[in-house]
Amino acid sequence: MPIEIVCKIKFAEEDEKQKEKEEGDKESLIEEPPQPRSRDLAAFASASTLHGLGHICQSGRLGVRQTLWAFAFLVSLTFFLYQAAKSALLYLEHPHVMALDEEAIREMVFPAITICNINRYRHSALTDADIFHLANMTGLPPKDRDGHKATDLLYPDPDMADIVNRTGHQLDDMLKSCNFSGENCSSRDFTVVYTRYGKCYTFNGDRRNPRVTRQGGMGNGLEIMLDIQQEEYLPIWRETNETSFEAGIRVQIHSQDEPPYIHQLGFGVSPGFQTFVSCQEQRLTYLPQPWGNCRASVQGEQTLPGYDTYSIAACRLQCEKEAVVRSCHCRMVHMPGNESICSPNVYIECADHTLDTAVEDSQERCSCPTPCNLTRYGKEISMVRIPNKGSARYLARKYNKNETYIRENFLVLDIFFEALNYEAIEQKKAYDLAGLLGDIGGQMGLFIGASILTILEILDYVYEVVRDRVSRVLHRSKPPLKKPSGSIATLGLEELKDQSPCETLGRHVEGTYNAGILPNHHHRHHYPHQGVFEDFAC
Repeated sequence: MPIEIVCKIKFAEEDEKQKEKEEGDKESLIEEPPQPRSRDLAAFASASTLHGLGHICQSGRLGVRQTLWAFAFLVSLTFFLYQAAKSALLYLEHPHVMALDEEAIREMVFPAITICNINRYRHSALTDADIFHLANMTGLPPKDRDGHKATDLLYPDPDMADIVNRTGHQLDDMLKSCNFSGENCSSRDFTVVYTRYGKCYTFNGDRRNPRVTRQGGMGNGLEIMLDIQQEEYLPIWRETNETSFEAGIRVQIHSQDEPPYIHQLGFGVSPGFQTFVSCQEQRLTYLPQPWGNCRASVQGEQTLPGYDTYSIAACRLQCEKEAVVRSCHCRMVHMPGNESICSPNVYIECADHTLDTAVEDSQERCSCPTPCNLTRYGKEISMVRIPNKGSARYLARKYNKNETYIRENFLVLDIFFEALNYEAIEQKKAYDLAGLLGDIGGQMGLFIGASILTILEILDYVYEVVRDRVSRVLHRSKPPLKKPSGSIATLGLEELKDQSPCETLGRHVEGTYNAGILPNHHHRHHYPHQGVFEDFAC
């Protein structure tokens, strides 16, 4: 069995230094340069801009001074976190405020004015066929005392659009005078529009070329005199859903960008009075989600045919039409679209009932949010009685009527701007992202003396710590390199033969040795026989 004898030899100082230099050069070619160690917490705290941290993280034992500083820092940090949380919760609530401003301009676009006679059908314009078909709507008996004859039952199918257009009050007969900003106007300046009141008329409804006014006050707007034609109102034989007890007109002041919704948004004007309507334009701007609930108008979107922008009135009309078409497979005259128009019987049996139900359930079935940009008109209404005794005689002679007819049928409507200014009502964010960052930054500086750069310092320190830990783990997983030892010699038993190591050493003169006794050594360096040894041990 081979036996190895390990000897430990300590060479002279000169030989050792030369050997270490050679081994160092060799290791520098193999090993990687050492990574710089991360700063400890005390060093980071002393250099950090975070107030109070340098007084807490000091070398040595934890004393009373450090404890007080730690307590003060934790209290300040708690207050900061509390205030920052309140600011964040307030921001997440998305509060808003309304800002009101008034701006004056040189000229203003005059609004669209829609007028409707409360009476839907003129009695003199109804034929026997119309009365027969509209019997359930109007409650009128046949014109002939003997009733409808057998031949009358062969009336052709009714055309509801034709009936409404033909039997409605004609503006040429109602309009007696018209004036806009000192210039005469006529029925040609009005356009026909259909509503729940039948045939109506809109002044200044052209969106592409609207009329403007350059001065506010009475006489600088629209002034019209109308004859409501009470003698044409339908007599009441029995009450129906279409029966009306009022006399006068309905008026709606609205923007050119929205259709009239006069049966809900209009106001009434009575005969025998001159009604003054002072308008104030209001331009409202609302915020979309999450600060508000407005609906932005999409470019090119047509909620209602003929109207390029979204409006609540257009949305409601479209929703009502869809409900009627879905239930009755037809539409009413005032509803937009290309579907067939319902007959009078379907009006009574299906359409009116469906429309009433749709209006009642509009909150659930028909969601029409407020548009983000809206123009509306505030109104102040006042009136005086007309005509006086002198003007009654004059108007009676002028229009070939008696004074009683003038008092019961004539009215004057005067609509004008109060002043050439408008109210800008804007919904604004009460607490936006800039306000949140400003509050948090101020609280951070007040309580803990930190800033954005302090956060960057902390992140940089965390990066150094993580990098150092990862570097240690990676170096620990590598196998260690075996280094040749210059002070270890291995001897085989065969080389010594019968001599013991101590006897062999004893035969040499002090300071000399046999070259063959150190095989590992003499292969690398040649030492003279007079080499000096400080120590030799087996």
